[in-house]
Amino acid sequence: MRRRDLLQMIASGARERGVEWRFVRHGGNHDLWSCGGSVVQVPRHRKLNEDTARGILVDLEQELGEHWWRR
Repeated sequence: MRRRDLLQMIASGARERGVEWRFVRHGGNHDLWSCGGSVVQVPRHRKLNEDTARGILVDLEQELGEHWWRR
């Protein structure tokens, strides 16, 4: 999955649910993003491993709802 597509998918899901999705800071090889009360690390690579992308989406289930990306 492309990093840009993942970030757009999360931004869209957060907007639909009225949750704030914002950039926090750059790290060494990752960026930190905040979604409501959760903070996730997103690798700074153009293409992300599918398991990595799914893990990020699962980490956001608390804020955006269970399996929100499958709908």
